[in-house]
Amino acid sequence: MVGPDGDGKKSGGSKFAEQIAPSSPLYLHPSESTALSLTPTVFNGENYDLWVDAVRNALDAKNKLSFVEGKVRKPHVKDGEEESLEAVAWRQCNAMVKAWIRNSIDPKLHPSISFSGAVTEIWKELKDRYSVGNAPRVHQLKHELNQCKQNNNQSVVEYYTNLKTIWDE
Repeated sequence: MVGPDGDGKKSGGSKFAEQIAPSSPLYLHPSESTALSLTPTVFNGENYDLWVDAVRNALDAKNKLSFVEGKVRKPHVKDGEEESLEAVAWRQCNAMVKAWIRNSIDPKLHPSISFSGAVTEIWKELKDRYSVGNAPRVHQLKHELNQCKQNNNQSVVEYYTNLKTIWDE
């Protein structure tokens, strides 16, 4: 935390005079919004690997990847105590990251993730449900690779992109 003058020292007095440092994962820039879409790739239940890579990249760029990875833990607040600045910031960041993830998921999948508390729960649930190996899909991809040929009207770049997409999946 830094004081209001940015000198890295806590100011003596109210916790409300304190700020979250911009380098902290608990920091939310004033331009952040719950309406933000992290990536144009929308998760539809079938494109998990592509989607998770895009979301991880976007969250890392915003210094929020540690939220989904569970590295930033919710500060403990004892019953009857006022929330610390860190606890308030964690709650706000958790809500923001949940909204960003929800915005990047097809609305038909929303009911299955709507009641999770921490964003790590949503992240883990999606991973457990959709990242499992799929033997029929692997077989299908191997067949597609075997059948992949360059069409007459297809450039080498287009053919390579198609081949690499299948291979990467």
